Amino acid sequence: MEIKNKPLPNIVLCILLDLIGSASFSIPLIGEFSDVVWAPISAFLFYKMFGGRFGIIGSVLNFVEEVLPFTDVIPSFTIAWVIRYMSASKEKSNKMKSDAGVLINHNSENQIFS
Repeated sequence: MEIKNKPLPNIVLCILLDLIGSASFSIPLIGEFSDVVWAPISAFLFYKMFGGRFGIIGSVLNFVEEVLPFTDVIPSFTIAWVIRYMSASKEKSNKMKSDAGVLINHNSENQIFS
């Protein structure tokens, strides 16, 4: 999964948005109707925060999760943050290994010709 220069959103903001989405449970019956209003807002925010293909797919899934009754407990923003964080960590680790390999190969060539 390639992430094109989109910064990792703030984890506190992701948790806060998940709590807002879950807040509808505090108002019996009326709460599920509030999801109709929150779902498109949540999907839009999801896309803006995560962007790209990941943001598009995630925003659609987030919209469906918010519209379906009794699925508000799924912390979609936080799950997406963890996925992006793990992906960014993996990419950074691979880049460091790649850079180290280039450095080792470069030093080996210098030793041969010196």
